[in-house]
Amino acid sequence: MKDYFRNYRSTSSDLKEQRSKVAKYVKLGKRTGYSLWLIAIVLFFGLFFSDFDGPLVGLLLVCLIAGCVILLPSIVLSYAVRAAEREERNLS
Repeated sequence: MKDYFRNYRSTSSDLKEQRSKVAKYVKLGKRTGYSLWLIAIVLFFGLFFSDFDGPLVGLLLVCLIAGCVILLPSIVLSYAVRAAEREERNLS
């Protein structure tokens, strides 16, 4: 296994391709996470005026939790992609 990594040399185009793929998933994750938060906010204010009854409370919690779970890695990876692009610009 060590020989594989020792002999494998990634080119700049391979890294750019991987980075663009990760950036695409990050963008999708951020859109999904923020959309879930928006749904949760709308549900909260809707339920605020209706005494928090019914199955919509469960949906509110699911949207909040799923939004947090999706957004956390997306935000962290977006910073990683930006840092890698900045590093590449500085090396060029």
